[in-house]
Amino acid sequence: MRKLKNSELGRLNVSEFKHSEKIPLIVVLDNIRSLNNVGSVFRTSDAFLIEKIYLCGITATPPNKEIHKTALGATDSVTWEYRESTVELLQELKGNGVKIGAIEQAENSVSLQDFEIMSDTTYAIVFGNEVKGVQQEVVSMSDYCIEIPQFGTKHSLNIAVCCGVVLWDLFKKIRF
Repeated sequence: MRKLKNSELGRLNVSEFKHSEKIPLIVVLDNIRSLNNVGSVFRTSDAFLIEKIYLCGITATPPNKEIHKTALGATDSVTWEYRESTVELLQELKGNGVKIGAIEQAENSVSLQDFEIMSDTTYAIVFGNEVKGVQQEVVSMSDYCIEIPQFGTKHSLNIAVCCGVVLWDLFKKIRF
């Protein structure tokens, strides 16, 4: 076995990425504190051809040195927009037929492995604050609460790890 060089990976350049077909997933970051987490979400969103990222509330925006450390240029490839209010954004998205999925532990949540994707549907996936999670108002207006099963002593995953798990699972369900 030999480790591949970057030049052998066949990755898109930024221009090719911008013009490539994206999967019908929108990422919504609801008041994320950590700039490293924001950068990691950009990088993961680039990896899985996410349509757009919305940065809401206190979530920092590019250009930012701390975001760039973990994004490694993904802030240039992934389309993003800042919105002050997550609730107002989700109302707008719902009005456009987008289904809202909050990643949260909640009554009647659907386990990630059981969540079924409907074809011809765009989903906005909301990831919440590192301490408080997704705002209750956002949970209440969501079409789904999706939960990642966990079996240890901790109550949650880091948001960047959570995003990686969720986006990979949804990407597989949409593309394969």
